[in-house]
Amino acid sequence: MRFDSGFWSNETIVTLERLKVSHTMAVRTGVKALERAIEAICEDAWVEIDYPEGGRAEVAECVYKGRRLIVRRTCLIGPQASLWPDWRHFACLTDLDGPAVGVDAFHRQHATVELCIDDWNKGAGMEHCPSGNFCANGAWLCCAVLAHNLMRWTAGIGDLVEKDETLVVARTLRTRYFAVPARLVNRSGRPTLRMPERWPWALKFTTAITNLRAVTSAAT
Repeated sequence: MRFDSGFWSNETIVTLERLKVSHTMAVRTGVKALERAIEAICEDAWVEIDYPEGGRAEVAECVYKGRRLIVRRTCLIGPQASLWPDWRHFACLTDLDGPAVGVDAFHRQHATVELCIDDWNKGAGMEHCPSGNFCANGAWLCCAVLAHNLMRWTAGIGDLVEKDETLVVARTLRTRYFAVPARLVNRSGRPTLRMPERWPWALKFTTAITNLRAVTSAAT
């Protein structure tokens, strides 16, 4: 399990260790003992990692209260360096093995779930529960989860993910592919869907339909 710093507590860590749940847990900055442990890291121990243009990032590790602490530090370079000239430190406690760089990358991936939660709220109807009744909202929750998963599976299996997008949000899927005006006509007993002319996503749509039908055929 991967946690942000809001879950950081000795009780949580003890419980995870008792249940033998491997974890990475972000720690809050400003704790003097933690800052001293980070300051004691030798300069030669820092390993540079990829970072967006205009900045640098390095990873190292140390021990904090008997536990492994993975530390990532970042700073700005170039013209923007004057805005924040010092290193900024981000750390997480973990019981995972492996190189510090790999553990840091694994921990940072948990942030992607925030994008999914936001998409679930705005795209699948969980932003506002419709009722003051707990059971009614529970049913709404189940429907929202099903809708979100179906949209994500459709995007993945149908190959609707754009090259420059890591996540096609539900609103985009509905606008481009789900809520498109069309006519269902009967031609010689065969139902045919007439789509708009000059539709910019026609090729993507037909490709997705082909991929989804192939899954259905394979399942039967």
